[in-house]
Amino acid sequence: MEFDEVIAKRKSIKAFKGKTASWKSVMEAIDAANQAPFADNRNNLKFIIIEDKDKIANIAHLANQTWISKSGIIVLVCSDDTNLENMHGERGRVYARQQAGAAIENLLLKIVDLGLSACWVGSYSDDLIKTKLQIPQNIQIEAIIPIGYAKSTFDKKRRAALENTIYWEEWGRGRRGPMFKEQEDEISAG
Repeated sequence: MEFDEVIAKRKSIKAFKGKTASWKSVMEAIDAANQAPFADNRNNLKFIIIEDKDKIANIAHLANQTWISKSGIIVLVCSDDTNLENMHGERGRVYARQQAGAAIENLLLKIVDLGLSACWVGSYSDDLIKTKLQIPQNIQIEAIIPIGYAKSTFDKKRRAALENTIYWEEWGRGRRGPMFKEQEDEISAG
């Protein structure tokens, strides 16, 4: 699949078929996450793979998102910010969130490339899930990623027009003129 097609096809899927993703696919997706940029080249992420149906159902309940129980496998993306905070102080937490986001997006894009579907779940009770899975309190749960095969196809995502999301040179300055050299040439030619 071409990269632009992977980006366009990535959607947050919350309805899965009963078929479970293969271990090989899950490991490939996690390997893609590990290729993300990391501050000081320090990978602070850990991944918990859960395929036990009872545990998945329990996590779905604890997250108050019962649809998660329909996925065949979930991956919890966790991080330990200790090293980054020791090196960079408060800014280390920012770096930790940035690299977790980059890794999660790599994982999600690889999932699509493999013909699977997933959803980036960020709403859950950290403490309850940490207790259930014996995750130490100093570890952050960055995301829960249910993985499976989409139950049906979905329409194209609606997104803001690009010109409504870009400022030039300073906040609030929304117009630059023609965006590309080719447009400038077309305007000049007339």
